[in-house]
Amino acid sequence: MPVTTTTSSLPSQTVELAPSYAIPLVLVAASIGLLFVQPWVSLAIAIFGLFLLFQAATIRLQFTETALDVYRSQTLIRRFPYQEWQNWQIFWTPVPILFYFKEVKSIHFLPVLFDPKMLKTCLEQRCPKASA
Repeated sequence: MPVTTTTSSLPSQTVELAPSYAIPLVLVAASIGLLFVQPWVSLAIAIFGLFLLFQAATIRLQFTETALDVYRSQTLIRRFPYQEWQNWQIFWTPVPILFYFKEVKSIHFLPVLFDPKMLKTCLEQRCPKASA
């Protein structure tokens, strides 16, 4: 399912997604609940939750006219031009937890550590899915 982009209809402003701490906080809270039942599992979940909390605090996604830019603090760490995108999907609609997109040469999975509604809006505007 290729993704089509038309540069004439793309919004000209850059949109930076606000962070969302929902997934990391749920994981940390769940680890507290598991502490007395499965301490090692609880520890692993807590560490993963804290890792995601750190990522949510430091990673930013910016939708520009031509690409999705990923920043750590103020440093650009990766650029994904829309013209190379073939497909994208946000998994588990009731509570979005995973964002997937496929480029010509690679596949990417990102936990939803940013505003899921704005993510979907930006994707639909800048990288609409092709009609079947």
